[in-house]
Parts: sequence; structure tokens; C-alpha cells
Amino acid sequence: MSLVGREAMSSPAGVGEPARESVAGRYKRDFWVKENQKHVPAHYRLQKSARVINAIAGREDRDLLDVGCGPATLMRLVRPNIHYYGIDIAIHDRLPNLLEADFLEQPIRFDGRRFDIVVALGVFEYMAGRQDQKFAEIAELLSERGRFVLTYTNFGHRDKRIFEAFSNVQPFDDFRRSLARHFIIEKYYPTSYNWHGGQPVRALLKSANMNIKANVPVLGPKLAVEYFFICSRR
Repeated sequence: MSLVGREAMSSPAGVGEPARESVAGRYKRDFWVKENQKHVPAHYRLQKSARVINAIAGREDRDLLDVGCGPATLMRLVRPNIHYYGIDIAIHDRLPNLLEADFLEQPIRFDGRRFDIVVALGVFEYMAGRQDQKFAEIAELLSERGRFVLTYTNFGHRDKRIFEAFSNVQPFDDFRRSLARHFIIEKYYPTSYNWHGGQPVRALLKSANMNIKANVPVLGPKLAVEYFFICSRR
């Protein structure tokens, strides 16, 4: 994972800051069609996300939209009763349940459907200036009792990693307040705790983190790599 320069690290941009807004336009399909291959096979966060989603869905039939699906790796991890749909700027397999669209520039939608679960994993770090708009669009896609599952990077981590393509870098509490204006946040907790600012890769650390669903007040602000949020409609 790349780090941005010293100036950007010392002054992380918030929602809509012009200096980072221009970054988003440089990373389009040609970039993502290669970058998304890093999600094959499924990395730790996708594996844990599938557990979270399967638990929310239970055994009933559910329609799920994966916003920023990349190579749709999550489709192979969720249970068969979860009917998977994905949208991304760089679709790899031309399937009827996958839609290629630049949802940064266009509204997030899929053939007029509404969904029981909408997922956005590692997406909002790229939403400079459009965060509230995209929250509102996703809220419109959720069914009455639907759930919105998303992740966001903890930029307060002691060893923060800021990917060169990130355009929406902000403190955790600012992101949470923005999210709460559009959704009821039912729960949130770290995807993992790690001394280093990346996803756990060692088997023992991955295993230890896989079942963690708790916020540790002292450790979280400095060691939580990312956060899961599970939300419902207002």
C-alpha cells in the first residue's frame, strides 16, 4: 500500500477539500481494473465482511448490492440465499448481476431495484465532496428493514497508511457524524486491531481478530485499522 507525501500526511484532507478532490479524477477504470485484482483471492477484510453479512441475512432470501464490488470476490463468500448484485467502475466478468458504472460521477442505482443489504467496503475513502450525496443515494436503495454495511479507515491509527488514490481522508468522529445524519448506526467496531496500519496477514493475528466485535476505548483510536458500521434507515 502506497503512502502519500509528508505534506498530505500532516494535513489530511476532509470531505470536499479541493486539493484532494482533484485526486479522484485521476483514478478511473484503467487504474482500478488492475488494482482490483489485489482482492483475488479474498483478503482478511472481505472474509470477515462475509461473516458479518451472512449473520445479518440469516437463512431468508435477501437481495444484496455490493457498491464498489471490484472483481465481485464477495459473491463467492456469501450464502446462496443472498442474491448478489455488484456495481463498479471496472467490472471483470460480464454477468447480468454486475453493472459497470462510475458511481462517483453518476447516481448509485441498479435497474430501479431496492435491496435488503447494501455493502460498501473500502469505498468512502474515495468520495471527496460527494460523501453526503452518496449516503443519501444508498438510503434510497434500502428496503424498509434493510441494512447498510460499510467500512471506513481509521486515520488516527498510530501507523496510518494513506493510499495514494484516497480523496476523502477525515477523522473517524467526523465520518461517523456524517453517516449518522443519514442512517441509524446500530453498531460499529474495528475490522481488526493491529500494531501496524494494515490488515492482519499472519494466521494467528487474523484468527484472533476474526471474531472480535468490540470497541476497546483505549486501544481502538490508535490500533483499529478500519471500522465496520452496520446501519438501518432513518
